[in-house]
Amino acid sequence: MPVNSLKIIPLGGLGEIGKNMMVLEDQDGSILVIDAGIMFPRDELLGIDLIIPDFNYLRERADRVEAVLLTHGHEDHVGALPFLLREINVPVYGTRLTLGLVGNKLDEHGLTGEVDLREIVAGTPVDIGPFHCEFISVTHSIPDGVAVAVTTGVGTIVHTGDFKLDPNPIDRRRTDLGRFGELGSKGVLLLLSDSTNAEFEGVTGPEKSVGKSLDDIFVQAPGRIIVASFASHIHRIQQIVNAARHHRRKLTVVGRSMVRNVQMARELGYLTIPEEMLISLGEIGNYKPRKLVILSSGSQGEPLSALSRMAAGDHKKVKLMGGDTVVLSARPVPGNEVSVHQVINRLFKAGANVIYETVYPVHVSGHAAREELKMLINLTQPKYFMPIHGEFRHLHFHAELAKEMGMDKKHIIITANGDVVEAADGKVTVNGRIDAGIAFVDGLDVGDIKDVTLRDRQKLSRDGSILVVVPVREQDGRPAAKPDITAKGFVWMRGHKELLKEISGQVEQILAESARQGHSDQTLLQEHIHDRLARFIYKRTKKRPLIIAVVVEV
Repeated sequence: MPVNSLKIIPLGGLGEIGKNMMVLEDQDGSILVIDAGIMFPRDELLGIDLIIPDFNYLRERADRVEAVLLTHGHEDHVGALPFLLREINVPVYGTRLTLGLVGNKLDEHGLTGEVDLREIVAGTPVDIGPFHCEFISVTHSIPDGVAVAVTTGVGTIVHTGDFKLDPNPIDRRRTDLGRFGELGSKGVLLLLSDSTNAEFEGVTGPEKSVGKSLDDIFVQAPGRIIVASFASHIHRIQQIVNAARHHRRKLTVVGRSMVRNVQMARELGYLTIPEEMLISLGEIGNYKPRKLVILSSGSQGEPLSALSRMAAGDHKKVKLMGGDTVVLSARPVPGNEVSVHQVINRLFKAGANVIYETVYPVHVSGHAAREELKMLINLTQPKYFMPIHGEFRHLHFHAELAKEMGMDKKHIIITANGDVVEAADGKVTVNGRIDAGIAFVDGLDVGDIKDVTLRDRQKLSRDGSILVVVPVREQDGRPAAKPDITAKGFVWMRGHKELLKEISGQVEQILAESARQGHSDQTLLQEHIHDRLARFIYKRTKKRPLIIAVVVEV
């Protein structure tokens, strides 16, 4: 690398929505990481819980990583942090709420007290190794978001994080356009800007407009109101609280992530809920339905979330009833559409009135549309421009927008994960490529797809497999025929037909119990069958075959 040079390497977040991670590496090898996010798996990636960036580039240079900077607390920006910190122990910088959310995640991973968390304040610069970092307030769908301006030997690099230009945000903390303009007047070498809504003309609607929609829904709802949102969307949760308070309804919170985030946000002062409004989940039977609001996790159709269990009739304390209104105050993350629609269908089938973005304005985006993106380019006046945070079509439209504004197309850089962008001598070019793959998370284990496959093969070679195919009636989940059980490599099955009959009997018993309780959700039935058979077979044989339960509606 020449004297006074800088590498900018995206390890995630380009050509996709999720697992955002950007690396800045100066000529001496010092590394600054901006964000460490996750992406949710597609349906065909069976058994995979999360997708995270491949950390190999950082792992090989662990002694040179100065810190991780977090722009805000959404999962696609902080979700991979615990997995990174298992391997690389470095300071983590973030605003107060962001570190609060991160603290919850570190606790889940057994890392509490082992990570150096350093709070940052917008407007207060910090020197981290050779990097001079300034944090700029931005409005997003979560409080305490920041953009990052990094001054280096080659010039100033501005990373917007996720942002929009809401003129009247819930917390009155606006995007600091004045500071962006000041940076522009001093000279910005490279702007890295959020591209999520680069397809959409105009400006993104204000968050407060959702409050008006919620109020209209609360006026008309005859019974209980169940609202599902992202557990980290503190602004949205505050508006739900405000509507419940205005209409004199009690509020209860369900779902582990929602409970933890609400508690943390209240403790830090980002969420205001009158103590007399809150009731426990066990108290909901003491109030008339029209006096209740249930705030729930599960807006993305996660199979075992609180809302999905309600839709399947499998939640222990919340049973849907006629007159219930369910509001999904979130947009499906790309890849989650099928799961969300399945939950909506089940909620309707259970008798609830379901309201979601397609039929009523109960959600607005937290990302800037084209007029807002133009304004940021105008203010910063970057010499070079690199669209980030988006699928390739988003990057394309953002690049086209920059061209429309008069930027030289040679100064607009569309890149992919792993491209090495080099800044030197006042120029920014793509100069090489590194491996920047993905890693799969299964529970708390991390590996590439070969590791996951190897684990299954080892299990199959050791204890074999049992495939259970169960046809059930779509109307009520009752069995439509005897279970079809196929065993491969399971040595206890040889000459032991009696055990096969007992396994079939266990499956029939599970289905009968579920039918009596009104449970017909395929995912939950498969989970129940798998878990019960795993315990039964181990008790009888001391073996743990790979059990695959398939429930087919007929």
